[in-house]
Amino acid sequence: QVQLVESGGGLVQSGDSLTLSCVVSGRTFSGYALGWFRQTPGKEREFACAISGDGAAKYCADSVKGRFAISRDTAKSTVYLQMNNLEPEDTALYYCARRPGSRIRDNPQEWLFWGQGTQVTVNS
Repeated sequence: QVQLVESGGGLVQSGDSLTLSCVVSGRTFSGYALGWFRQTPGKEREFACAISGDGAAKYCADSVKGRFAISRDTAKSTVYLQMNNLEPEDTALYYCARRPGSRIRDNPQEWLFWGQGTQVTVNS
């Protein structure tokens, strides 16, 4: 059973930084692409960043590029999302996800396993 548990969300001010963490349980970490998505009420889930199964490739959406960075720690079975210079528009429920394969995709429908989400709220 694959389980993903996010943490690190919170209430911050515009311009602040946060680091989200996601622990992936079981022998289900190495070799699989991992990603972060976000969603606000009434809107579709939106891609933020992803990292390939071997960690060599990383990709972030234009809306967060240059401010967000994704990384993974195989020893800790954890994927991180470093978020800098946060803006009120970044307010959302942030989800960690794992693909069935190693390549990066930005379509949420191509991701198989999801965490429960961690809330990030940015005040202006």
